[in-house]
Amino acid sequence: MNSTAHALATLASEGGEHHTDTHASISPYMTGGGALVLLLLLLWITTRFNRDR
Repeated sequence: MNSTAHALATLASEGGEHHTDTHASISPYMTGGGALVLLLLLLWITTRFNRDR
């Protein structure tokens, strides 16, 4: 049990500093733009259904 905990602690401490690359096909601008469009669409839908105000 102790060796397993030590192995997991070693893996956790080494994992963060070696994995710096990101997936090439995921663009942060496309993700942000898509989220913005989705939120604006939801806002528009909400205001269309809330006509009593």
